[in-house]
Amino acid sequence: MNDQVTSLSRSAGYGVSQEQRHKVLRNTYWLLALSMIPTVLGAWVGVATGITAALHGGVGLIVFLGGAFAFMYAIEKTKRSAAGVPVLLAFTFFMGLMLSRMIGVMLGFKNGTDLIMTAFAGTAGVFVVMASLASVIKRDLSGLGQWLMVGALALLVGSVINVFVGSSVGMMVISVLAIGIFSAFMLYDLKRVLDGGETNYISATLALYLDIFNVFQSLLALLGIMGGERD
Repeated sequence: MNDQVTSLSRSAGYGVSQEQRHKVLRNTYWLLALSMIPTVLGAWVGVATGITAALHGGVGLIVFLGGAFAFMYAIEKTKRSAAGVPVLLAFTFFMGLMLSRMIGVMLGFKNGTDLIMTAFAGTAGVFVVMASLASVIKRDLSGLGQWLMVGALALLVGSVINVFVGSSVGMMVISVLAIGIFSAFMLYDLKRVLDGGETNYISATLALYLDIFNVFQSLLALLGIMGGERD
């Protein structure tokens, strides 16, 4: 009887048992929570020192993309070793550092702190909704990944173009689309863990962290454009 239950459980999700899937999800949540600490620390260091103030336009884009892809490559190479978690946490510190320039701009508004807290609350709300949906949706969402990737690449191209154009309207459109696409990515990435499609908690954490980062950054940009109050 136990063998039959195990067999049914494994056949329901990529040959991965229910217990193992829950373990990966639990470890992912813990590491995701831990990753927020170096992110906040990186943002604080960036704002306090102004180290990223000169990183604007094309220079900032090159540093951000170069650093991010280098870290992601390193995480992929170390995700099955003891170095995986430290490399991931170093990456989240870097991302916080890169976010500090936008945080600094927001703090320049009279209501900047409120905007940051609103973006944080909105991102947390999106995550809770997507996590809830992932736990109740029974349909296989694996085919969604290709479409989301196309959308993400289109956003990247649009963002690069807008760096040089400097259009506020363009930034608003990109931010709205990014919130939608990366919210859907949250659902997709959580569902992959729940269905057994992702069995490495470091990879799962990286995917969800990027989803959360992009939703938060896009919400912050949108709130800054629409609701920022100058002194």
